[in-house]
Amino acid sequence: MKKIVIAAGTGFLGNSIVQYFQNKVKDIVIFTRGNSITKGNIHYIHWNINESSEWRNHLEDADLLINLAGKSVDCRYNETNKAEILHSRIQSTRILNEAILLCKNPPKHFINSSTATIYIHSENKDMNEESGSIGNDFSMNVAQQWEKAFFETETKQTLKTAIRTSIVLGKNGGAFVPIRKLTQFGFGGKQGKGTQFISWIHEFDFCRAIQFIFEEKMEGIVNVVSPKPIRNQEFMKKLRSEMNVPFGISQPKWLLNLGAKIIRTEPELVLKSRKVVPTRLLDAGFAFHFQDVENTFKDLLS
Repeated sequence: MKKIVIAAGTGFLGNSIVQYFQNKVKDIVIFTRGNSITKGNIHYIHWNINESSEWRNHLEDADLLINLAGKSVDCRYNETNKAEILHSRIQSTRILNEAILLCKNPPKHFINSSTATIYIHSENKDMNEESGSIGNDFSMNVAQQWEKAFFETETKQTLKTAIRTSIVLGKNGGAFVPIRKLTQFGFGGKQGKGTQFISWIHEFDFCRAIQFIFEEKMEGIVNVVSPKPIRNQEFMKKLRSEMNVPFGISQPKWLLNLGAKIIRTEPELVLKSRKVVPTRLLDAGFAFHFQDVENTFKDLLS
């Protein structure tokens, strides 16, 4: 690859992708709401998802376009936030599709974010791309509309892949930082019943999976998660062990509901069981560097 474009690439995942690809490609273009600036081979370009303007020219001759745009779901699901969560995903996806169609030499591959939350709560059945069960609530409906907006525009010269990800674990951002701090302060017990599954992936494997999808020209839906989802109580137990924390206070459901209201988020983020598996990646021959959560914790805490 010579050129990668990342839409909304200044957050945790964007920074992980930049760090991974910086020495592998000639140019990285990042669409941001901030000012346009260049640092080495990284070019930050101001963009507005509500309009297609000069930023569109930077899609020309790109090997890969990755869209990470979307309001964080770490908020209360009131009507205002729900509307923004949906709009930010749909609008960015549609305007990038439109921009691709206007390119003389469009990106070879377009990878769009999606979410493993599209699958129903499951503590038994593995959710893969072919037989995973999709239900009907706000989060699942957002995911379905997001993917529909992505695939409804045909881009004949650009391959398209929607990646369904869950928790990406990294040293410097994402969910692992607050989880680590809670554990350090003695609150690293199970959340709710603790039987719900956590689907996760190390940030290094997340970036490797993106490269693999591009190189193997994988299209359609791909689950980008570790092959070993783990129950919440085991996840927290292994983290306490790796951190040498002897105990962890558990948080029952009623306390999580109360705490979620106080910090203005949703308990679904920790209580929903996501037993998602990366069948397509495994079948295509992708080898995970971090398959076990123990090795992941060792690396992230080193």
